[in-house]
Amino acid sequence: MPPDARRRVMIFAVILFILGFLVISSLFPSKTVKSVNYSNLLTMAKENKVISASINNNTGVLTGQLGDGTNYTTNGPVPVLSDEVTTLRTDNVSVTFANPSSLAATLLPYLIWILIFGGFMIFLSRQAKGQMNGMMSVGRSKAKQFNQDRPKTTFADVAGYLGVKQEISEVVDFLKSPARYTAMGALIPKGILLVGPPGTGKTMLARAVAGEAGVPFFSVSGSDFMEMFVGVGASRVRDLFSIARKQAPAIVFIDEIDSIGRKRGAGLGGGHDEREQTLNQMLNEMDGFEPTEGVVVIAATNRPDVLDSALLRPGRFDRQIVVPLPDLDERLPILEVHSKGKPLDTTVSLEMVARGTPGMSGADLANLVNESALHAVRRHSETISMEDFETARDRVMMGQQRDSLVLHDDERERIAYHESGHALLAYVLDKTDPLHKITIIPRGMALGVTMTLPEEDRYIMSRQHLEDSLCMRMGGRVAELLVYLDLSTGAADDLQRNTELARRMVREWGMSKEIGPMAWGSNNQVFLGEDLMHTRDYSDHTSQIIDDEVERILREQESRAIEVLTLHRRGLEALTRSLLEHETIDGETAAQLIDEAHGEPVHPVGTKTVSALGLRQGKSDNADPVSTNGNSAPAPAPVGAAAPTWQPPTLPAV
Repeated sequence: MPPDARRRVMIFAVILFILGFLVISSLFPSKTVKSVNYSNLLTMAKENKVISASINNNTGVLTGQLGDGTNYTTNGPVPVLSDEVTTLRTDNVSVTFANPSSLAATLLPYLIWILIFGGFMIFLSRQAKGQMNGMMSVGRSKAKQFNQDRPKTTFADVAGYLGVKQEISEVVDFLKSPARYTAMGALIPKGILLVGPPGTGKTMLARAVAGEAGVPFFSVSGSDFMEMFVGVGASRVRDLFSIARKQAPAIVFIDEIDSIGRKRGAGLGGGHDEREQTLNQMLNEMDGFEPTEGVVVIAATNRPDVLDSALLRPGRFDRQIVVPLPDLDERLPILEVHSKGKPLDTTVSLEMVARGTPGMSGADLANLVNESALHAVRRHSETISMEDFETARDRVMMGQQRDSLVLHDDERERIAYHESGHALLAYVLDKTDPLHKITIIPRGMALGVTMTLPEEDRYIMSRQHLEDSLCMRMGGRVAELLVYLDLSTGAADDLQRNTELARRMVREWGMSKEIGPMAWGSNNQVFLGEDLMHTRDYSDHTSQIIDDEVERILREQESRAIEVLTLHRRGLEALTRSLLEHETIDGETAAQLIDEAHGEPVHPVGTKTVSALGLRQGKSDNADPVSTNGNSAPAPAPVGAAAPTWQPPTLPAV
């Protein structure tokens, strides 16, 4: 409890104690006082029944003690008659006189009550003042100010991202020594926007700026500006920039700026809502009528598409720095940073781990290292081995293994055929990613997983790659159709993802002869105020053509999958038997089984399989796990399809 609050509680307790003592003492007098008549008192004195009498000269009140020990009180004449006093003394009564009390003594009881009441009122007023101060300070900025001593994070602690650090370090250098830049007539950027997927280290880069800058650094989250009171957000923006100007040069870091910087005019409410007022004030502070000198704003977001255009223009956010997912050269130093201080086995090669973790962000890699350490503890091992990294990667990319889920034999067999269909097509088709692992052990939300890993960095997808990938996803459904002449719900997720991406091929990527080189992509969200009432910009006739083209693409790839799996039916059976026996097989084992069943190698040795962490070089894109029960495993890869002319699928004679 704070000292002020503790002191207030103690004062309140003392006041309550005094009040309680006075009330209780007044309710329970210590002795009984008997009221008697004055003449009766004189008679009792003659009968020697009075021991003492105390006479108040001002009021004439007599008090004393009777012979039986009872206290008495009576009203006598004023002034007291001397003859009666003499009579009392003659009757052996001890007579005393009470001098008139002073005004202070008379008022003292009242002063005590006044002081007690006044103290209680002061206590209440202080409480109310504290609450009022809290209400009045609601418009103050909640930004945390950092000095040169903290945080300790520097650019040396941020692995990789040399280009990003160089651009940010220019701002830091400008604030430290502006003379070199002003001599060339260069102006410092007013705002820097860090853009990238979640987990890529945008906030960590900002902490590194705080550690490197050597100037006042204010850190605040976008949600800290918002409050239930109208105008509070704008007030906090004004207060933040006012404090920053007084300490300029300074850096202001706003994390998750999309919470207040979204496009105005959403159409779902008035134009004077709290968020828009906050955004308007920020626009004015960054580059309004009164320029903000010496204050640099660094903001981070993973949704740059929702930001207001006025916020992104030069003069406010002059630079947009992309913080992408790390590539191979950046994943290795990131792993080294997170592995520092951990007991790694001598056989561990972080370079191999980096090659086998394409598409992972910095946060994913940190989680991977931590999961590896946890798995080593579960094995009661003193060091972290490559086995731990492999198991941790499978858990991160495919989900936690569900040992408690018990499948019936017929379900296991169907899942094995389903995954074998995916794996066989992944190995046989030319443009699919190399096969890594197949398992029928339930992981995450999937009952089985077929995982492929890409060979190299891929920034665009060719049509042939999309076709082969979509055909591979059809493999599970087609395998069940060939073997059981029936279908199950296991292909729900495959069909959903294929339908979505086939539609993108037609609507957005121009991969349909019927539609031609036209694109209708509607990725805008309702809260942006775009496409709220109008969801498409093409006719019903075009919509029907799009639906027909999507259906054609999917059916063509289904027919293609039937053709390939029929040709390699023996390989399908071999894979299924191996899965039922071992539950998990790697890519090389699957390739050997398919080649042996085919009678000759389908591909040159080692070109279509990846069986262990980092055994192939140059892998860097997202892994493509294929699920079996309507729920996708992590890190999906785009797929699609096309083929010559679709014909209804015909099953081979059984």
